[in-house]
Amino acid sequence: MKINYQIELEKIIEQIQKENKIPALLLHSCCAPCSSYVLEYLSEYFEITIFYFNPNITEMEEYQKRVEEQKRLITELKPKNPIHFMEGNYNPEVFFEIAKGLEEEIEGGARCTKCYYQRLEETAKIAKEKNFDYFTTTLTVSPYKQSEKLNKIGAYLEKQYQITYLHSDFKKRNGYKRSIELSKAYGLYRQDYCGCIYSKNEAEKRKKVCQNAD
Repeated sequence: MKINYQIELEKIIEQIQKENKIPALLLHSCCAPCSSYVLEYLSEYFEITIFYFNPNITEMEEYQKRVEEQKRLITELKPKNPIHFMEGNYNPEVFFEIAKGLEEEIEGGARCTKCYYQRLEETAKIAKEKNFDYFTTTLTVSPYKQSEKLNKIGAYLEKQYQITYLHSDFKKRNGYKRSIELSKAYGLYRQDYCGCIYSKNEAEKRKKVCQNAD
């Protein structure tokens, strides 16, 4: 039976409200646009620290642009509970290491799965070290990411690191649509590829196909 991860999340939130507490959540963010709805939603119930760890972003200029947009969004939001920012180490070589042999994989394939795991594992490690109550990622807001795959990785890492993973499917409840609305409202930079050189190349191929079709 397929799990409805949004319902699982709502159960946890309901329990938190009953206990009348504000848990600490380490939230891995892939970018400001994807985090926008997630922050709006979860900051009602958690004290959030954004963990910006994305070594898959190949170009330094692109990385810095996305980091600054993430920081700007946090300063401009008016959340119920505090939102903090933490930046992970930026070293694209650690991504290229896990991508070896998978360079020709399609978007969403085995290379992406390894990338998800790499970013979530680092989040779990930091969450455990810093005594957070939960960890999770904004990645499930994207219609291009498989929530089931991401949640299975999170559940596995929960057992490995003994830190509670917050299951999610943030694209539910029109989460993705709301992220687009918030991106427009805050004038956020919305990239047209995930971040790595492989996704960038695929995006450029799609553009050429569309241009030729016109």
